[in-house]
Amino acid sequence: MTSSLFNTKEAADYLGVSKAFLERDRWAGARIPFIKVGSRTVRYRLSDLNSYIEKQVRLSTSQVA
Repeated sequence: MTSSLFNTKEAADYLGVSKAFLERDRWAGARIPFIKVGSRTVRYRLSDLNSYIEKQVRLSTSQVA
């Protein structure tokens, strides 16, 4: 993963989730930003993945987003 743009599998591996999780996220409104390259290709920026991770930090299990 040396590229600055990750494909769906690489992004899923980086986040520790499934490809299906990212596909559902895109379909449901994209909490994780993505880039469309052409008509079908989807890519994720490392900075967006890291930003998503930072937004998930909680101090308690009862804390809501």
